[in-house]
Amino acid sequence: MRYLCGTAIPHARKTFSVHRTSTRPDMVAAMRLYEHQASGNCLKCRVLLRQLGLALETVSVDLFRGEARADAHRARNPDGRVPVLELDDGTHIPESGAILVYLAEDTPFLPQDRLGRARVLQWMFFEQNQVEAQLASARFMAVTGRAALEPEVFAAKVAASRRAVDSLDRGLADGRPFVAGDAYTVADIALHAYVHCGADAGVDPAEWPAVREWLARVERTPGFVNDLAPIPEHAYVGSG
Repeated sequence: MRYLCGTAIPHARKTFSVHRTSTRPDMVAAMRLYEHQASGNCLKCRVLLRQLGLALETVSVDLFRGEARADAHRARNPDGRVPVLELDDGTHIPESGAILVYLAEDTPFLPQDRLGRARVLQWMFFEQNQVEAQLASARFMAVTGRAALEPEVFAAKVAASRRAVDSLDRGLADGRPFVAGDAYTVADIALHAYVHCGADAGVDPAEWPAVREWLARVERTPGFVNDLAPIPEHAYVGSG
């Protein structure tokens, strides 16, 4: 199966069930996540929200049909992308990394000490600069048929993606269970989203032993659900 990583008219809305509730007063009421099921960046948010046991309504924004660039969505995120988290007071938080850090505050998913937090942010910045920017893009090109249209661009992205996974493997080579140390954090959630499906771009994480074992540990954490959807066919080259 292939997956991908993104003012609906109309928006498709749904909710998912949770088994725990947060004690944080700013997270007791249900929140709304503007997202797309095939986006790895949106997957990150869904994973953490479920693991925190937070009530959530999701609103589908079809980035493949240009809905994220509509005025209504750009009012939520000037950059016109998903995910965007809407709090119960109407405040909007765009960008997956910002959403993860906001949700993880005062939870075990984000260290309280400065050095521990810096280690988490180190890997989250690495994910956005090296993994999402290269591997997610290469995967989209491969799945949708764009790789054949720009083979040199695709080859460069695959090479950069392999270097990024090399770096991740070196970071895990000391035997640490998770990327920032002994504890599972939002850095692991962020990196899992696109690394786990890299085989779609010819960058199979199973080739790197430490990465392969780390992915398995991440997916065994309590409440972890990978519900990344396939890239819709209307995103493919020649779909009209």
